[in-house]
Amino acid sequence: MKDNIVYDKAFQFAKRIVRFYRHLTAVKNEYVLSKQILRSGTSIGANIRESQNAQSKKDFISKLSIALKEAGETEYWLDLLADAYLTEDEIDSLKCDLIEIIKLLTTIVKKSKSN
Repeated sequence: MKDNIVYDKAFQFAKRIVRFYRHLTAVKNEYVLSKQILRSGTSIGANIRESQNAQSKKDFISKLSIALKEAGETEYWLDLLADAYLTEDEIDSLKCDLIEIIKLLTTIVKKSKSN
């Protein structure tokens, strides 16, 4: 997508999540939580992409709100994985990227609702 910072960041994050999933399954032999984070972490960008073809402002806000919910869920899975299998250091970079996406989505949703 052209000049869509939040989409670009979510797409790059999704690629990292796919690599993270591969690591969790291959190295840690973790299959349940890794599937959860794969689903929610890649869904963020998919919902942002859907918002670009929204039929109305309400639909646009709805799609971005879903992306925000998926980002929140992804943060939960990262926290759980950090506690159960990894260290905070191992997920810090992913978490920083995710928090940036959450902040961007929150701002966009709030501004869209107020306009």
